[in-house]
Amino acid sequence: MVGGNHKVSFEQIVKVPLDRVGVLIGKGGSTMKSFEEKLGVEIVIDSKEGSVTVRAASFDSGDPLTAVRVVEAIGRGFSPHRARKLFDEDTAFEVIDLRDFAGKSDKAMERIRGRIIGLNGKSRRVIEELTECYISVYGRTVSIIGGVSDIQLASEAVRMLASGSPHKTVFNVLQKARSKRKLERIFIWEEDSPEKIAADLKKLEG
Repeated sequence: MVGGNHKVSFEQIVKVPLDRVGVLIGKGGSTMKSFEEKLGVEIVIDSKEGSVTVRAASFDSGDPLTAVRVVEAIGRGFSPHRARKLFDEDTAFEVIDLRDFAGKSDKAMERIRGRIIGLNGKSRRVIEELTECYISVYGRTVSIIGGVSDIQLASEAVRMLASGSPHKTVFNVLQKARSKRKLERIFIWEEDSPEKIAADLKKLEG
């Protein structure tokens, strides 16, 4: 946490929807304090405006960029528990603006949101399971937390659904990618020849 008289070398303001401010603060300020202590930053919240300021004395003593991402993730609908995944260096965060697909039509926006979420959240759960990512559909955005290669796959799936691709087509793409990834891991650990692995991968791509 940044002391009051210390020089601040980093300061960034993040806008958070008002209904997410309480989630960021946590009971008795516990969530915000835990982020400050873990990341070596100071977080100042204007609960009336939804304005969150992240400050750090230096990049050596704190990790303000991760703090900004965590604040953004909670603002985009993720729970603090899931947002903490961003503490890991190999975890990425992406926000997809559904207005790029729906334009200004509220009806189109609701239809696209419904396609991505699915009945009782089934579509979103399938994408999460097949890509090992976390997905939040909030307002006019879809946000994703996951490994770098995994998040690219999840993003592609979301964009395909938003563009109108059938669910079956999207899930088949994810399933093939998941099977391919498993085979690549087997290649590292098992004794199968490179030729056999390559042949199996070719079948998946076919």
